Amino acid sequence: MRDPAPSISPLAPRVAYRPEPIALTPTTLAAFGFGAPATAVDDPRWLRVALELFGDRVAEVWDVGADVAHGREGDLRWSRGGGWLFAAVECHEGDHGGTEHAARHAYSLLSRFIAANPERHVQRIWNYLGDINDGKGDEERYKHFCTGRIGGMGDVFAQGFPAATAIGHHAGPSLLQVYLLATDRPGTRVENPRQVSAWQYPRQYGRTPPSFARATLLPADDVLAISGTAAVVGHASAHAGDIDAQLGETLRNLDALLAAGGMPAGFDARSPLKVYVRHAAHADAVRSFATRHLPDAPLLVLHGDICRQELLVEIDGWRYRR
Repeated sequence: MRDPAPSISPLAPRVAYRPEPIALTPTTLAAFGFGAPATAVDDPRWLRVALELFGDRVAEVWDVGADVAHGREGDLRWSRGGGWLFAAVECHEGDHGGTEHAARHAYSLLSRFIAANPERHVQRIWNYLGDINDGKGDEERYKHFCTGRIGGMGDVFAQGFPAATAIGHHAGPSLLQVYLLATDRPGTRVENPRQVSAWQYPRQYGRTPPSFARATLLPADDVLAISGTAAVVGHASAHAGDIDAQLGETLRNLDALLAAGGMPAGFDARSPLKVYVRHAAHADAVRSFATRHLPDAPLLVLHGDICRQELLVEIDGWRYRR
């Protein structure tokens, strides 16, 4: 795995949504399927995310335009090329003593791996865990996850938190999936002026605040990697129980992030997005909203629980400058 430092690609990975089945090419950094039935691809670059997809089976593919090496080290899989690195950990909470310890295990593996490689600037990270809202108060599973996450981050994240998503899947409480995108150059963290930074949330949201930036402007300023974004204003959830109002507030937050990151306004064909919907019955409302407000953006709609019980929908994705 300790190859010479890779050549630098001037652009970030290009993200595309393609019908399954797909063929991974020598320049594919990573590819993701969603839900069941699982497509069997014996390649460390392929990850079946434990979220069901509404609609036709589609994979998310990252391409770096350079030859990619890949491998596995225990629970961790990796690939790298063109100055970019994908790393993922899948583990079961029962093997590590619960949610908090599993999160610490996953982040410790990722931190040690990143620290030993030239692509040590973490730009974006995704977290998927089961029953994310189970438990009351400080005993909620998401809050235990946040404590384990910060405990495992180590020095790799001392430069600043990456953009991130944390969503609950319905594939059982044991499975934890964490994956990231890193590079050999620093990006720029972007915050939303409409929201309190997540790591500054008050105590009511748990012993350990969520540890992520609202977005990251990737090196070369080519693309904004957008964190999971919901109807949060300041630090408070807005429009409890109203899917249409939450979608509108979420879009205002997304527009504010584009402005803060210096990106072109609006979401067009250069803006692949994922929408996470708590209730399957709201999938049609999401599609209707997207038809009116995001007609050109490539869109995946996934069945997943948001980290706050009162929130019904969350959107993340990418905004390319060109």
